[in-house]
This record gives sequence, structure tokens and C-alpha cells, in this order.
Amino acid sequence: MVEKYEGMMSSGTVLILGGARSGKSQRAEALAEQSSLDIVYIATSPQMQDDKEWQQRIQKHQQGRPKHWHTVEEPLDLCGVLNGLKSNQCAVVDCLTLWLFNIMADGRNIELETASLCTCLSKLDQQVVLVSNELGMGLVPEQKLGRDFRDAQGRLNQAVAKVAGRVEFVVAGIPMLLKETL
Repeated sequence: MVEKYEGMMSSGTVLILGGARSGKSQRAEALAEQSSLDIVYIATSPQMQDDKEWQQRIQKHQQGRPKHWHTVEEPLDLCGVLNGLKSNQCAVVDCLTLWLFNIMADGRNIELETASLCTCLSKLDQQVVLVSNELGMGLVPEQKLGRDFRDAQGRLNQAVAKVAGRVEFVVAGIPMLLKETL
């Protein structure tokens, strides 16, 4: 699947990869701030109203964002929001892992959704900073659903990395450059 995206590239797209609590979201937000553009923060998290701990995580993220940022909560139609960006805006997408979870939970075709996202990113003129989890460095999940999700996440990360002009990997708050195309 990844090979399909050869040749499509958006130099304005940045992919930030990392593990849980690696500092990837902070890195993405810092890069967006450096852009001096109006920032649109695209939150892909499902609300999960019955999960108090999840709601506290969302609230902590919301409180940590600058008040002048515009937040859009969109768990599924990521391309729709990205296509609606204005020329003076920079988007932070946090995160592709939750977006993938939503896509899977909604029963959508993951390959088609990935292809649509990559096509959308390759056509954008705006700066977009995407956050995604690197799940392939841990144990093999015991359940099939976990393995399927991990595999889909790896394929999504590879596809987006192909179209991104810059890819970074964050470990312990330290960003490491993996790819940069001028």
C-alpha cells in the first residue's frame, strides 16, 4: 500500500512520531507556534463521556493550548477540515492514532481512508503538523484486533511519512529528524 504514494509529497506537511508520553504533541505545538500563522488544532479524540479519566486527559490538553488557537473536534472527517483551511492557517492534527481508531470503529475502509488523507495532504498549500504514535516497537499484541490495529497504524504512518516533507521521531522529549525534503 505504501508504494502508491511515491511521487506525491507536501513540503508543508510534518509528521511527528513517538511513543506514549514521548513529547510528540508538545513538539508539534512548538513547530506550529514557530510558523507565525493562525493555528487550527484538530482534535481527533472520541469523547467517551462514560470514561472520566479520558475526559480529564482531554481537559488537560484543552487547558494547555493557547487561548488564541482555534480548536476543531473532528474524529472522522479529517480531510474535510484540512480542505477548509485558509491560506494563513497552520493545522496541528492530534492525533492520527485516534483518527485511525475512529475509522476502524466506524467500519470504514482503512486503505481508502489512508489514500484519501495522503492525497489531501499532497494537495494542500498550508502547513500541517500531524502527530502519530509509533506502535511497532513494543510487544506483539495478544488479541487479533490489537495486532490488526498495530499493523494498520504502521501502514498509516508509512503512507503519511511518504507524503510528508518532514518527519521527526520524538523520544524523551528529544526530536530526531528522520526525513526532510526541501
